[in-house]
Amino acid sequence: MTMPAGHERNADQIAYWNGAGGQHWVHRQEMQEGVLGPVTEILIARSNVKSGERVLDIGCGCGATTFAFAGKVGSSGRVLGVDISAPMLARAREITSPRAPVEFVLADATVQAFAPASFDLVVSRFGVMFFADPAVSFTNIRKALRPGARMVFACWRTPRDNPWLMLPLQAAYQHVPKMPQLGPEDPGPFAFADEERVRRILTEAGFSSIAFERSDLSMDVAGGRGLDAAVKTALEIGPASRALDGQPPEKVAAATASIREALASFLKGDSVPLGGSIWVVTAANP
Repeated sequence: MTMPAGHERNADQIAYWNGAGGQHWVHRQEMQEGVLGPVTEILIARSNVKSGERVLDIGCGCGATTFAFAGKVGSSGRVLGVDISAPMLARAREITSPRAPVEFVLADATVQAFAPASFDLVVSRFGVMFFADPAVSFTNIRKALRPGARMVFACWRTPRDNPWLMLPLQAAYQHVPKMPQLGPEDPGPFAFADEERVRRILTEAGFSSIAFERSDLSMDVAGGRGLDAAVKTALEIGPASRALDGQPPEKVAAATASIREALASFLKGDSVPLGGSIWVVTAANP
């Protein structure tokens, strides 16, 4: 498998997203888009994207956000999707329409040599919280933006604000050891929960007009497919899946039963709605 050249401190993330992490997302692409689709709609609304614009999509994964923005820029625009995951980009290319105004590049945005001042907008749906040195990463990304260009991205708020991720993890912890606690600035899903930290990073990278909007969501972890699907989501995506990785089968089975019990109490028809909360961050290149 081709691995992207990357910043040495991003090596762990590159390995993860080219291994089990990336494969799980590929296998669950359709269902995960059902869960995360509303976030894409928020990003499009906040970005004020226009026909003919050039858009850079950081951490584009299997391409859903790239395709969504391509639908807005039209044939006169262009969207470049960048990700470190070869499996996810292979899926994105597989489902790309021949005439779609999109391109995908396997690269680490921290070190990628983007064409200077060539984009009107940079977007990301949960693709920017995993940089080991985010100020360096955002500085490199900003070089790709034209003067006056915009940035909009979504990132998770605190763990307590996101029970859709934490409820299964707490159930799993009844049976398996807790994972090493991440430091407040370590890469991870909640690395950008602190508004003050993110503002400091973006300021250091040279962005201006930085603003934060809280958006609370109902996340159907079942994707409308019932309790079994919700349990499978917890076992394959998110912190509970990482906690169970490599554990003995009997512990995984016991944790699965506890996760099922925890999720069952939220079952409504074929949905399992749990709370989620994000920051929608906007900024500008001066």
